[in-house]
Amino acid sequence: MPRRIIIGVLFLVVGLLITILMPLGTHGMQSTFALVSQRGGVTIEAPDLVLPTAVSLYVLGGLTIAAGIWQLVRGFRRANLMVILVAVVAIAAFLVWASRGQSTNLTGMLVSSLVRATPIAFAALSGIWCERAGVVNIGIEGMMLAGAFLAVVFASITGSLFVGVLGGILLGVALAALHAVLAIRYRVNQIISGTGIIILALGLTSYLQRSLISVHPELNQPGRVIGALSIPVLWRVPVLGPLLFNQSPLIYALLILMVLTTLVMYRTRWGLRIRSVGEHPQAADTLGINVYGIRYLCVLIGGAMAGLAGAYISIGSAGRFNEGMTAGKGFLGLAAMIFGNWNSGGALAGSLIFGFFDSWQEKLAILQVGVSPDLLGMAPYLATMIVLAGFVGRVRAPAADGTPYEKQ
Repeated sequence: MPRRIIIGVLFLVVGLLITILMPLGTHGMQSTFALVSQRGGVTIEAPDLVLPTAVSLYVLGGLTIAAGIWQLVRGFRRANLMVILVAVVAIAAFLVWASRGQSTNLTGMLVSSLVRATPIAFAALSGIWCERAGVVNIGIEGMMLAGAFLAVVFASITGSLFVGVLGGILLGVALAALHAVLAIRYRVNQIISGTGIIILALGLTSYLQRSLISVHPELNQPGRVIGALSIPVLWRVPVLGPLLFNQSPLIYALLILMVLTTLVMYRTRWGLRIRSVGEHPQAADTLGINVYGIRYLCVLIGGAMAGLAGAYISIGSAGRFNEGMTAGKGFLGLAAMIFGNWNSGGALAGSLIFGFFDSWQEKLAILQVGVSPDLLGMAPYLATMIVLAGFVGRVRAPAADGTPYEKQ
């Protein structure tokens, strides 16, 4: 069956569910979304967004059905974009239904989504740097976990969160160097090498957690997490202020690194060399480009990003280290990278989607919508499976991605 028909039928099914099932029992009800927020003891006032529940569901469902009919009859030129838009509409419909007769703090949910998306986006950025140069790095999860551990230990010993972040970055780079040597110099299968790093990090951090931190609990007390840095004036803007201008410095660093990655990859000579090495290393070599050098450097940069992600999870968010605390976010980052077609902007969008799914289970549990929290907790991983199955559209990895290079 053509993909166009499959997508059109799916749109129709989603639209009918929104239009027929969700409005049941909601007539006369209102869904309220609070936009007010509190930061540092300061309340940022904003009027509530109040929607008639049933009417809103009919409108959202009608738009989805119309999209499905158009997809079946004519087909959208940018079907991938429409899949994303329909997914957003479906999420909005679910939130309207879940908030029937109640109030949901929409600003808080958006802020929580960004916070939870940050380590995923760092992992995606790590994958982009590695794979654009032709090296697959599924060991990002292990690098994140090791970075989270050392960041806590360094911060606890020195009393400096900055030193903790630096420690996490350095350990991420060290593990990336191990992966680079195995994959580039010795041409070990890159999937096997990355898996080995994950197993190494899991085993080593678990052992050190039990034999070192459990005996010396002061090594797991880095103090307060990295606090928010408010940008004057802008942080008081309703909704956007708390979301973008009153966040952790590491979130600002993420956004800057995303922009820099795009500029480097597509606006500089070095970025062109990186992409040429990932596409056709033999041709790049004949032009005098150091294939090995670029691959080593890019993998090390990717390791630094992974270590930074781990530091954010521990001292930037949790304030301590727990076994396995990365909880698969490295793999979610790789899924976001694929979702974004190996581009930082698309990877950030994918990370935000996964971050939203990761955060809404907590918010919806408070609303008591009648859906099991365990089922809601499956949402980010189900979304990952959908992305990796290629439903969002065809993506193209760098041609030499995962292929060892041997100089002739």
